[in-house]
This record gives sequence, structure tokens and C-alpha cells, in this order.
Amino acid sequence: MNGLTLQNYFQSNITLIENEFIDHYMAKANGEYVKVYLLLLRYMNKADCTLSISMMADCLENTEGDIIRALKYWEKTGLLTLKYDSEQKITGIDLGHREETPKEALGEDVSPVTLPPVTSVKEAPAKEKTSKNRKELKQILFIAEQYLGKTLTRTDVDAIAYFYDTLGFSADLIEYLIEYCVENGHKSIHYIQKVALSWADAQITTVEQARSSSALYNRTCYSILNAFGIKGRGPATSELEYIKKWTEKDGFDLEIILEACSRTVLAIHQPSFEYADKILQNWLLKKVHSLNDIRILDSAFELAKTEKKKPAVKTFSQPAPSKFRNFEERSYDMDALTKELLQTN
Repeated sequence: MNGLTLQNYFQSNITLIENEFIDHYMAKANGEYVKVYLLLLRYMNKADCTLSISMMADCLENTEGDIIRALKYWEKTGLLTLKYDSEQKITGIDLGHREETPKEALGEDVSPVTLPPVTSVKEAPAKEKTSKNRKELKQILFIAEQYLGKTLTRTDVDAIAYFYDTLGFSADLIEYLIEYCVENGHKSIHYIQKVALSWADAQITTVEQARSSSALYNRTCYSILNAFGIKGRGPATSELEYIKKWTEKDGFDLEIILEACSRTVLAIHQPSFEYADKILQNWLLKKVHSLNDIRILDSAFELAKTEKKKPAVKTFSQPAPSKFRNFEERSYDMDALTKELLQTN
């Protein structure tokens, strides 16, 4: 194989990159993070440099959150140091962590880049990650691509990194999270993030806890679908919203929800989450907490219905005399009349 001929036309307006960065740091880092680091090096060569996070975001077509995430990543590697004010907002950056850098050896200006305070983005405190942690995250991203069947977008990568860095999910828990969502027919990263946040709210930190919670939730969902006579599919997104409302917000037990579903089918002869919700909201207003409370309401309803059906008792009054009866009634002695009639004959 023929070798490559390389030529270097020296220019004074250049940015120096250490070989150590290329050999030991660049390959392990996200490409967007590398862009941020290179941009910092570029601005270090400018006299009286003042750089803001918003300027960096505009230049690289990223969000300010992406820029801050990249800066914190490089801080973890030791290639730079971030300065914060009392409110934990980034105020400055010091590049270089050794006593002497190639820039110092060349006599170049190594004064830190000064950044204005950032007020639009709030980030959780960074956690120290080892080389093993970074390898785990890369492995998670690879596994996620296999489950989702596509190349991950920047939004996908940021969401998964959020599960790992901010929510503190382990690699195994994130893998199970993606597997669980995909098996239930949901490949949207927004849906996966909703599930992740619900697990975080429930303080789920292990795969075992997630499996237990998922099994309980699945039993609830499929029990409700069966009560409606729906077979062979999982709940739709709108149906899940109703189920979540009934179980979490309204606090109904499963047996009460199933009773509402059964009454819905008996009333309109088809499944309807909207109709069942009307039943449940009526029970919520009447403070129903058990099937016995429902039986009491049913008895009261039947009693009221029976009372309503009873015929009203009619009272008759003596009618007032009409003008045709407005005469003096006569009385006759029938015995005397009979005797008089016999004597005549």
C-alpha cells in the first residue's frame, strides 16, 4: 500500500490540538461534545475573548442545555474546570489541567474564557463518572438502537443520557425500560421518557422493582380491557390516560373500575372509556370506596324509583248540587198509601 504524502503549510491563525486529546479523549466522546471543545480552543486564540453559552449554541446549532452538558462532560475528564457563582451558574472556564500545557510551552496566552451568567437553563449537579460509566452509556445507546430499530437522533441520545446522568438509572434499568416500552408497542422516545419519569417518581431504582410495578400495571390494564370485552391488544394512549386517572388521581380500587366497565357494557352494549368515566366520576362525588358503597347507592336508587311509581291516593268529595236538583225533596208514608189503595178497591 502506497503511503500518504502530507504537507503542512504553517499558518499563524491556527488552533493547536494536543495529541493526547486525539489519542485518549476524542474517540470516547460524543461528536457534539468534541465540537464544543474545539470551539473553546478556537476562541482561546482570540484576544480579549468573551464567549457566551448562547453564542456557542447558535454557532453549533445546539441548545444551551447541550452546550452545558458538553462542558460538564469535559470537566469530568479533567480537560477543563468550570467556575460557578453562589447560585451554581457557570461564570467561567479554565482550559487545561496540568502544570504545563503545549500552549504554555509555546508562550501563548492561556487566560481562561470568561462566560456571562446563564439563567435560562437549570441543570442537576453533575455526577462523577468513571471510564466504566462512559462505556456503559455507549453500550446502552447501542442496545437502544437494536430495540428501536433505528439510528438514534440527538433527541434520543439526550433523553437516554438524562435517564443515566440525572435520574440515576443503571444500565440494566434503562435497558429494561426500553425493552418494556417496545414490547408494549411504544417506540417513541417521548413515551419512554414518560415511563421513566413515572418510575423515578415511584422511586424505582432496580429492574426487580420495575418488573413488579410493570406487572401490577399490566394486570390492571388488561383486566380493564377484558371487562370491556377487548381482546388481543394493549391499551391505546388515550385509554392509558383514563386508567392512570382512575387508579392514581381518583384512587379507585380495581374492583370498582371493573364494576363501572361492566355497567357501561350493559348500558350501551359497547366498550366506552368515556361512559365508564362518567359513572366513576359520579361515584367519586358520592364518596364510593367499595362495592358495598355501590350496593347502598343502588338500593337507595331502587327505593326512590319504587316510590315514584306508586299511584297517588285520590280523595272524593260530595259534589255541590246543580241547578237541576235545586228543589225541596218530599217524603212519603208508604204504609198509609198502601192501606188507602186497598180500601178504594
